Amino acid sequence: MNRQTGTPSGAAIAFAQSTQTVDARSSKSRLAVAACSMTLMLTPATVRSQSSAIEQRVAALKQSVARDQQNIRQYEWIETTVISLKGEEKSRQQKQCYYGADGSLQKVEVLASPPPEKKRGLRGRIAENKKEELTDYMKQAVALVKSYVPPDPARIQAVKDAGKVSLDLPGGGKGARVNLRDYAKPGDVLSVEVDPASNRVMGLTVATYLDDPKDAVTLDVRFSALQDGTGYPATEVLLANAKNLSVNVTNSGYRKSAH
Repeated sequence: MNRQTGTPSGAAIAFAQSTQTVDARSSKSRLAVAACSMTLMLTPATVRSQSSAIEQRVAALKQSVARDQQNIRQYEWIETTVISLKGEEKSRQQKQCYYGADGSLQKVEVLASPPPEKKRGLRGRIAENKKEELTDYMKQAVALVKSYVPPDPARIQAVKDAGKVSLDLPGGGKGARVNLRDYAKPGDVLSVEVDPASNRVMGLTVATYLDDPKDAVTLDVRFSALQDGTGYPATEVLLANAKNLSVNVTNSGYRKSAH
């Protein structure tokens, strides 16, 4: 301290500031440790809560899907499949769908695009070979759609048992989303959007592939409901960008089955 003025010296001030800094750091350190301890204490409870939420949502999803699949057996409908290449429609099929007495799904063709006129000579053979390759690819793409639509309760349970289910609750009036990894193929993801209140399936999206994971395929399905509340896939859109191919499936004209 300056003896003449009675004010603290520069060294004293520096020492005091240093002490305050150390005290502040110590205080922050203690707060950080306390916060970390609280986090560690809350983590097990949070994990249990998330696990319980997933358990309940998966059970509700399975029940909803099973109920719709059972109720839809009372109906018959028209399935329209349109396959396009580079934006140009290549084929269109309409089939009457219904469940037979043995419980299996029956499809009777009611409309199909006429086959294109065959070309002659070498060019014709080359064109025919390309057509066969594309036809096989299209068949695989259509079959791929059916492996995800409608969702299979048994597969849902298998994914859940493998610990590969996550749950998104975006809020804001949007549906809850149940994400199922490795559902039909290793590396794929099936995300099912459900109404948080009724657990009715609102839609689903799929990130998958055909033979090679590099051959990425996406699928988007929107669901509607009949008058009795039975849910059904109204539109199904598959995009295979590597081949510039799209498959659009529409289900319509539902009525009580006469079969």
